[in-house]
Amino acid sequence: MTLFSDFLESRVSPNDPTVPLTADSLMSYVYGDAAGDAGVVVTPQSSMRMSAVWRCVAVTAGVSSALPLHVYADGSKKRLKEPLLAEPHPELTRLELWRLTYVHRLLWGNGYLQKVRNRVGQVVELWPVRPWRVTPGRVKPRSSNPSGKVFAVVDDEGRTQDLTSREILHLPHLSIDGTEGLSPIGAARQAVGLAQAAEASGSRFFGRGAQLSGVLQVEQRLTKDQAEALQNRWEARHSGTGNAHKIAVLDSNAKFAPITMPLRDAQFLETRQFQVPEIARFFGVPLFLLFETAKSTSWGTGLEQQAQGWVVFDLQPTWLAPTEQRISKELLIPGREARYNVDGLLRGDSAARAAFYNVMRQVGAYSANDIRDRENLPPVEGGEVYLQPMNMVPLGTEPPADPEPAEPPVDDEPDDQDDEEDGDDDD
Repeated sequence: MTLFSDFLESRVSPNDPTVPLTADSLMSYVYGDAAGDAGVVVTPQSSMRMSAVWRCVAVTAGVSSALPLHVYADGSKKRLKEPLLAEPHPELTRLELWRLTYVHRLLWGNGYLQKVRNRVGQVVELWPVRPWRVTPGRVKPRSSNPSGKVFAVVDDEGRTQDLTSREILHLPHLSIDGTEGLSPIGAARQAVGLAQAAEASGSRFFGRGAQLSGVLQVEQRLTKDQAEALQNRWEARHSGTGNAHKIAVLDSNAKFAPITMPLRDAQFLETRQFQVPEIARFFGVPLFLLFETAKSTSWGTGLEQQAQGWVVFDLQPTWLAPTEQRISKELLIPGREARYNVDGLLRGDSAARAAFYNVMRQVGAYSANDIRDRENLPPVEGGEVYLQPMNMVPLGTEPPADPEPAEPPVDDEPDDQDDEEDGDDDD
């Protein structure tokens, strides 16, 4: 029995049982759901050849991993040192490790990090695990695995190991079962497949060089040499930037018919343009971050508002907050929490920040160290003092009475002494 014998025997045309299904069905059988309706196999690796996908993944993973990640005591603003988050891997930097993890989550929907513990059980290192080698699942909870979550991990030698949450840190994307995250590429397979098909079609179209700019027609029949000579003279007179916009004079009833782009080719360009916002919508990235401003504002204030909206409505709740909570739950001791510092993404220009800090400082909302913390600066001694304007009192209370003027100082020296001195002078 051959590899496809079962497929060819059982999957036949409903109209004629003797006729096998098409090649698209064969592709769907081999690759499963990876083959979309466009007939293109879409995988996380192949989708990265699309510029829109590349940019969405690069900007989301790059910004998320570059943000400062600090550890605080619960309810405190004091930063605590955490060696694991400062140096989580012996080779990769902190940014490289977390960027790789975010790329896995963006493409496969799941990021996995293996926890390496020391002799006393503390996690001292984090090692990335390829998501396509991991299959999450659940078993009956036990004392050694209260959640019942297990991860079937295939190692480099092809052996499968069953690990638990004690060994694996799992960072899923959106999920419908609480066990495994959904892949954005899987959800966007039709959109990405259509974009890949359009790009491949365009490459073939221009690669073949079959598109003509025009046709020169004459009434008499020309030999091969005459046709080539006429073509060369025409190109010499009317090709190149120096001959642009010149008027052509034709004799002997000759006619020149320009060939414009057919409607199907114009639709091909429209398809490519449409797929960019479609892919960006799946990843939640604003178009200006994909350098697509045709349908978006390109002014500074508008871009600033879009960037802040992206941080508030997508980056923070979709990527940052789940990472903070998972790190706090599985990597830190109770009473500590990890938080990203996103103030650098949300703050405006220096003049606007200075005016904001000045007002907040004057009304007593911020201390000097609060401002320094938002600017990612270390605290200073005495910077925890909160100021309060003297002319501000609770609503409905009488303002404090003005203090009475102080009595003039009493002169301890009697005036008689001065009189005696005056009398001595008279003598």
